[in-house]
Amino acid sequence: MTEQAPIVIVGTGLSGYSLARELRKQDKDTPIVMVTADDGVSYSKPMLSTGFTKDKDADGLAQASPDAMAEQLNLELRTHTTVTGIDVDGHTLLLGDERLAYHKLVLAWGADVIRLGLDGDGQERVFSINDLMDYRAFRKALANGRRIAIMGAGLIGCEFANDLRNGDYSVDVIAPSDAVMPGLLPDVAAHAVQRELENLGVRFHLETVVERLDRHGNGVRLNLANGDTVDADLVISAVGLRPRIGLAQGAGLATGRGITVNRALETSAPDVYALGDCAEVDGHVLLYVLPLMACARALAKTLTGERAEVSYGAMPVMIKTPCCPTAVCPPPAGADGDWEVERDGTSVKALFRNPQSEVLGFALTGRFAVEKQALSREVPPIHG
Repeated sequence: MTEQAPIVIVGTGLSGYSLARELRKQDKDTPIVMVTADDGVSYSKPMLSTGFTKDKDADGLAQASPDAMAEQLNLELRTHTTVTGIDVDGHTLLLGDERLAYHKLVLAWGADVIRLGLDGDGQERVFSINDLMDYRAFRKALANGRRIAIMGAGLIGCEFANDLRNGDYSVDVIAPSDAVMPGLLPDVAAHAVQRELENLGVRFHLETVVERLDRHGNGVRLNLANGDTVDADLVISAVGLRPRIGLAQGAGLATGRGITVNRALETSAPDVYALGDCAEVDGHVLLYVLPLMACARALAKTLTGERAEVSYGAMPVMIKTPCCPTAVCPPPAGADGDWEVERDGTSVKALFRNPQSEVLGFALTGRFAVEKQALSREVPPIHG
């Protein structure tokens, strides 16, 4: 019986649909069932922080309906369906009272937003934007509001700040770090991005946090730890993501920061795989598009009979802050070396060189961002 069961993919985000597309390039006919807790609309998650710049609402960012995706990819699509467990011995996915048999199972269900527990009665005005349904709810709630407070000055917080200012919204960013995008950009590049965002009209409140969030008029008042207050109509929480591992742990799969997989995306259970934001691949949790696409291509080969291990080249991250174009390829954690910096105003070229003068990473802002491709060829590939 098991041979006749379908390949089941849980999740219809960028990783799930990318895998389905790659599978269909290899095999037109093997049965595929996709299961998702959301509406199954195809969209590109990185585009969520470009909607105001492009003047597109949630429908404008949607790329294809679930029916169109099911037809295009010749698969069965189960939307608004919650996975409640995995029976790895029985090769079965549990959907409440229903049991769905699988031949191979792929977990591509992403990551959950980290939610802050704040004092005060203004919680219903806080939005996290992690998928298109979240984005639709945020745009609907925004309606006539013009003032947005963003908690978090990481990549997502900065991208939304730039996008909302392009839409002529008032933006305040609050974060505990002393610079934007800590851990991703060296300080010199971070300060360049922050300065250009400030030139655009973004107000930063760094080295402090929101202690209380209270209703105030039609909006909310944020009380900060440094004694300041910020008034806003809505709040975006962009304080990070946590790979979804609970159900995997419950099924006995090995987990670390994410669901633990090797370079072939194999979990500790036979015929169960993971990719995308929920996976920890060979020790790396890489929440970006390029590694995701590389994983989808490799896994499609494995699932169709040719075991393949993913190999990463240099994986530069393009940060969507058009006021200050930015590309970064962080050096390996703990690498020995120093940043070598060339600067012209807010255009920064920072190269991380080891003692042998080899380039292990880079951060580029402003006019230097165009050098991303050339420098990517110098940087060694990501390895374990």
